[in-house]
Amino acid sequence: MMTGLGWLIAPAIAFLIAAATPGPANLALMNLSMRSGRRPGLAMAAGLTLGLAFWGGLVALGLGALVLQSATALTVFRIVGGLVLIWLAWKSARSAWQAAAVPLPAPPSHRTFAAGLILNLSNPKAAIAWGAAIAVGLPVDASAADLWLLTGICALIGAGNYLAYALLFSTARAQASYVKARRWIEGAAALILGGAGLALVSGRAGAAS
Repeated sequence: MMTGLGWLIAPAIAFLIAAATPGPANLALMNLSMRSGRRPGLAMAAGLTLGLAFWGGLVALGLGALVLQSATALTVFRIVGGLVLIWLAWKSARSAWQAAAVPLPAPPSHRTFAAGLILNLSNPKAAIAWGAAIAVGLPVDASAADLWLLTGICALIGAGNYLAYALLFSTARAQASYVKARRWIEGAAALILGGAGLALVSGRAGAAS
């Protein structure tokens, strides 16, 4: 293992920017946290984190490139991920259509965990983000231990990002803002998530973090 940890800064920053950039996964987590509260949001954050870490492990093992080169695997990932986004968009559209907010029980944590897990497991662009982070700063003489250290740090960054989204958007202030602008928020979420889902299913784009 290399001595000194300064080389970790560049790939860690690159991964943080990629993870924190608003995209379908972060938007879905934000919307769920505002609508249903902290527990469902944290459960989805845990699922997203596990799915992201899975891709990190594949890349560290050298299997990420093989998956990205498989047309069949990519098609399956795209369709599954697109259907999850379309389902989330439908829920947002249904909420936006209601003239007044109807109190609904918070979704079970296992469902929101599964939604987050499937969303990131079916997102092969996560492997590209991992590969980019590794390419940015992994020295040519790095050992396997260095690679796994970087993978672990990036996984923690991803977990911190999702945790921050869940906590920030489940605060009383965020939920009060959601109540005031519910139809606009849900309508925008439906359009963005639905568009991303349709793009995935049709093969025109991939989901981002």
